[in-house]
Amino acid sequence: MKKRMSVLISVLFVFTALLSACGGGNASGGDNGKKVINVALWDENVRDTLDKSIKIFNEKHPNVQVKVTYTPWADYWTKLKTSLAGNSGPDVYWMNGPNFHSYASSGLIKDLSPLIEQSGLDTSVYTEALVDMYTYQGKLHGLPYFQDSVGLFYNKELFDKAGLPYPDDTWTWETVEENAAKLTDKTNGIYGYITPIDSQIGYYNYIAQAGGFVISDDKKTSGFDTPEALSAFKWQQSLIEKGYSPNAQQQLETKSRQLFGSGKAAMFPGISVNSPELHKLLGDKLGVAVLPAGKEKASIVHGLSWAINGKTKVEQESWELIQILSGKEGQELLADSGFSMPAYKGTEGGWLKSIPSLDLQVFVDSLEFAVPYPVSQKTAEWQDAEVKEIQAAFLGKKTFEEALKNAGEQMNAILATETN
Repeated sequence: MKKRMSVLISVLFVFTALLSACGGGNASGGDNGKKVINVALWDENVRDTLDKSIKIFNEKHPNVQVKVTYTPWADYWTKLKTSLAGNSGPDVYWMNGPNFHSYASSGLIKDLSPLIEQSGLDTSVYTEALVDMYTYQGKLHGLPYFQDSVGLFYNKELFDKAGLPYPDDTWTWETVEENAAKLTDKTNGIYGYITPIDSQIGYYNYIAQAGGFVISDDKKTSGFDTPEALSAFKWQQSLIEKGYSPNAQQQLETKSRQLFGSGKAAMFPGISVNSPELHKLLGDKLGVAVLPAGKEKASIVHGLSWAINGKTKVEQESWELIQILSGKEGQELLADSGFSMPAYKGTEGGWLKSIPSLDLQVFVDSLEFAVPYPVSQKTAEWQDAEVKEIQAAFLGKKTFEEALKNAGEQMNAILATETN
């Protein structure tokens, strides 16, 4: 009898331990009975910075254990949504723009506004475009962590050989075209400019520069089927037709970053996070300027935020942690690592020095005319429709007029089914 009772107690103990291990947001279960905050993200390149920030947190909260799990991008979103929907999952996790509204509308992300009000946090220290991106129904649901803006990378050597001045903040679409014509060397297979068929570094920026929009502020209307959007694509198309830019098929076969990095193009719009890779390829030949203006200046800005599980059992502790991660101390650590441009204004000093030969200040300056990366509850669905139509037009399978009309109609139909 005693033996059976001992076995039963052991089984119950193991079962209880398993439940504690699987359930996110446990108030206990750490070493020596400490409270536990489970943290999830996908990029191990930020491990050292994160460890330093957690050390700062533990100095103030020695009775809280922070457990970090790194899951590769390919599996991250499936694992995250499944665990959160099952009332477990991490207490704190990385969130991006395209997925934000889907998670927020499902109650998987905690509304931070009561915590912000309680602590008196000043959210104006963050880039406004990111605050807008992570706001749902007028309430902030994520603290911005790092960000990317888009600039114009250029090859100094090719400009020098052509005897041309480097791009600067006075450039416009017309200046790009004039110089691309002079820099294009068809004999040696060198293009003056790469007009990307990509959205974030390409046409999202051009549409905004033409005075248009991808999605309306109220998330109800597509901006693809508008004269402004058409003018942006027509400009891209003209550069390809004139041979100043590689065409869509070439870009599908070889990534535009690789073409530029191999010296086959003089200019290339890219995001700030591309800087280390391109500098590794081109060294001191690499330069960067703000994006040339169309009717107006615009640069698409995206970035990640720290979100809190809507059902966490360690709400206050999780809030204290993300305040450090996204606060001045954590953001300075992030900048010093060179990983990416921090979202907290004025903390980017370390990041600006990470590539001494490159004027990374350009990307900070671009935040003055930042346009948030376009998102809504069903971003993935309408982007799928968008890409199919626009790629077909770039490949010459239909006109841009037809493609943009179709993209706009499909996007509007999807937006009409959203619940936020």
